[in-house]
Amino acid sequence: MMQVITNWKKLNWLEYGAELVGTAFNILVGFSIITFNFGKGLPMEHLIPAVSPRLLINGLVFAGSGALISISPLGKLSGSHLNPCLSLAFWLQGKMHKQDLVGYILAQFIGAIVGAFLALFFWRNYLISVNYCITSPGNGYPLWYVFLTEVFMTFMLVLSIFIFLSHRQLLRWTPVMVWLLVATMVWLGAPISGTSLNTARSIGPAFVAWSWQNQWVYCLASPLGALIAVGVFQLISMGEREVLTGKLFHVPNYRCIFKNVKVPHLPKH
Repeated sequence: MMQVITNWKKLNWLEYGAELVGTAFNILVGFSIITFNFGKGLPMEHLIPAVSPRLLINGLVFAGSGALISISPLGKLSGSHLNPCLSLAFWLQGKMHKQDLVGYILAQFIGAIVGAFLALFFWRNYLISVNYCITSPGNGYPLWYVFLTEVFMTFMLVLSIFIFLSHRQLLRWTPVMVWLLVATMVWLGAPISGTSLNTARSIGPAFVAWSWQNQWVYCLASPLGALIAVGVFQLISMGEREVLTGKLFHVPNYRCIFKNVKVPHLPKH
């Protein structure tokens, strides 16, 4: 019994908590901007009648909140994955311990559900008017096309992160790259698939609304895109380059629980 308690104490609860809070904040901000831009009875529908500019605003604010978390103390501690597909990719790349992978993924799913509930608390019927911000296929697009779109976008996201994190000159610019890339994907991809890129982001509102139609697409497509990205990165790097850290914004004065880290960091005591 004492050994079980000791093992639990050895887990990296601070990092898991940072992932949970960061994911909840990201979801709350993202769902708030979606609701503000598209909620029935709110002014943006009349101020900016065209859908495309509002989608771009959605992307810039939603992805921007993730970038801000990356450079915040929370993100500097946990690495600001906020996405089980990204954590899975880091684990496959040999950067995470198995218990931390499980801890991160659980924290991200719980955080997404908490964030979705908070958005419902603050926005109420306005959030319901945009179907709780559930990711869903666009009108007129077959499911196979939606599936491949999510695979491709998640693939591009994870591969781009790995490329930036494998170059010392690009390392510090990873949050900015992710911000601009995801904002563009939301702008262009949301009418097709809802631009999930993140299974937790899709499960959160589906859980709150208890509406699971077509959610299997986002449970399978995004992880598949991440898996392909890992394989392609290993192929193009040919063993000459490797991901230097498991954090999107790495600073040397924060402890780092990741494996095979090639940049200065404080070890876990």
